[in-house]
Amino acid sequence: MALLIAADTGGTFTDLAAYDTATRRVTFSKSLTTYGNLVDGVMDCVRKTELDLGDAEILKFGTTLVINTYVQRSGARTALVATRGFRDILELRRGNRPIPFDVRYKPDAPLVDRDLRLEVTERMGADGAAVTSLDEADVEKIAQVLRDEKVEAVAVSLLNAYVNDAHERRAVEMLRNLLPGVYVTSGTELSPEWYEYERTSTAAANAYVGPRLHTYIDRLDMAVRERGFAKKMFLMASNGGVFSVERARQQPVMLVESGPVGGCIGAGVYARELGVKKAVAFDMGGTTAKCALLDDGQFEVKSPYYVGGTTQGFPVRGGVLDIVEIGTGGGSIAYADPHGRLCVGPRSAGSTPGPACYGLGGNEPTMTDANLILGRIGRNSFLGGTMSLNVKAAEDAMARLAATVGIKGPQSLERMALGVLTLGTLAMAQAIRQITVERGLDPREFLLVAFGGGGPLHSVEIASELGIPEILIPPEPGVFAAVGMILADARIDRTQTFLRALDAEAAMAMKAMFARMEEEMRHALNADLPAAKLSFERRAEMRFRGQRHTLLTPLGEAENIAEIAGAFEASYRRRFGRFDEKAPIEFVGLSLTAFAAMGRPPLGDLCQTGQSGAIPATTTRKVYFADGGWNETEVYQRATLPRGFKASGPAVIEEFGSSTVIGPKHSFAIGEIGEIRVHLGNESERS
Repeated sequence: MALLIAADTGGTFTDLAAYDTATRRVTFSKSLTTYGNLVDGVMDCVRKTELDLGDAEILKFGTTLVINTYVQRSGARTALVATRGFRDILELRRGNRPIPFDVRYKPDAPLVDRDLRLEVTERMGADGAAVTSLDEADVEKIAQVLRDEKVEAVAVSLLNAYVNDAHERRAVEMLRNLLPGVYVTSGTELSPEWYEYERTSTAAANAYVGPRLHTYIDRLDMAVRERGFAKKMFLMASNGGVFSVERARQQPVMLVESGPVGGCIGAGVYARELGVKKAVAFDMGGTTAKCALLDDGQFEVKSPYYVGGTTQGFPVRGGVLDIVEIGTGGGSIAYADPHGRLCVGPRSAGSTPGPACYGLGGNEPTMTDANLILGRIGRNSFLGGTMSLNVKAAEDAMARLAATVGIKGPQSLERMALGVLTLGTLAMAQAIRQITVERGLDPREFLLVAFGGGGPLHSVEIASELGIPEILIPPEPGVFAAVGMILADARIDRTQTFLRALDAEAAMAMKAMFARMEEEMRHALNADLPAAKLSFERRAEMRFRGQRHTLLTPLGEAENIAEIAGAFEASYRRRFGRFDEKAPIEFVGLSLTAFAAMGRPPLGDLCQTGQSGAIPATTTRKVYFADGGWNETEVYQRATLPRGFKASGPAVIEEFGSSTVIGPKHSFAIGEIGEIRVHLGNESERS
């Protein structure tokens, strides 16, 4: 027996998925996230499934620990060591005003306080030659100051280290020796690129979260080893791949979007398996909703990524899947603002105390409470019947809100609950517009892949709002982030500054640099997965001479001037719709992605369906819809629906962790690998 196991720690729930390669069976479990010790939630999932971790071949974990640490400002006491004269680079940023006409604009404070930003005497020239040698006595003095200040982590980022990191490497070496037990990292270890502010910000962010992630990994490692696990652990990285625990310890900042990414990768695998090249991956969990765009079969990975947004947040360099995230989830609290207007989120009930219907002490209405009141969630079928929901508590909370905003009369409770869901739906649809309409793309040309505990509940309303004609619900959407991790391969991204005009000499130098980068990455992946099949993707940051911004251009096998220029032209025309054929082109950086195939189960094994030709048993309950009010509605259990089964709405399809709601005017079918296909408009309207 060999088990492939993945667990995802979310804001409200911790999910686990396990695939047995011998029996070809898949197991799922779900527990409330334990904020006191995140590992407890993971191990509770293991306990519920009664898995023997001694049989596990691979363990993969995703976590919101890193992003939550940044958002909550709960990281380590961190210091920054910079070249003399550059201690305030985190404060000065780019010197621009992201919101130019807001005279009251004030960005969030840096992660490192000014009194812990220290200067060292050294200077490296832009050509890589040492102008002023590193003053090692300065480093020793700095170490003493940091020791006295009881600093837990140190980031070292020196001027022009991207072209020659000798001074930076020596400073790091000395500080690690002088400050045992303190987490020390550097900018060039993470991003050997010329963006001075972004590189320093990345180093500071890495140091800020390093000690906390180390503690999490140590606890996790101890817990799984005690239960017999003896193989390698991997963590879900923000770039859409997994990497080893050892790499995670060195680069915790690369886990900033570890949680949301797993589901998006799973959505991409399903879409490509079914021949879908254009899809929106939509994940609605308990705390937030996330969406990402699959265009021409690929997700975009962007760098830099801004933690907290481009106006208030800070950048990190490194590959992060291009995800738009908003504070609208099942636990999002509905309330009236000081003007009496209805608002939903971003504040969430989380797992403690949770929505009012959980009966754990929450008394404010949430989107989950609204769904329960309207019959879209079954009171006795939530989480496969393992968690009963308190309808009375949900109704009381919603009634208080209705009274506050002035909704009275017949069906005031239903109208209030529907208003909460409608407002949440509009917010989530707007997030999808950001990655489609605002980029010149028509959402009507895309398929919506909906997952997460709340994604299938709201997918029809969201698709209707956007004009998306079809929805795909993958198996076990409530734990799909964990499923996506099982399907994810190992991945490493590396970017190197390469400032050259596009000419024959630069093309030769590009080829040589890619070869060196490939050899380094091959060695790193072989250390983690010795027998894995490796593949590589080459890209270049390119622009017209004189431009400020660059365009990340897929190069494929392009090597000569004409091929490279052709690749840039194709990318430029696709993004901007035009191209200046006479303008000179230049490189800014080279980017290489290395993949190591980890093996994945056949997708058909991940979905339990009914026997072919069988008529599934159903129950009915009343469900409230915007069109028509209360409807007597068929309720199906997904595991009993055979492939090829078709039916018209209204309908609710229940499974562990989620429910799919199909309105009266729509229809659904079970696809070839067990996916639910929801068609907006019934069969007669489409025929």
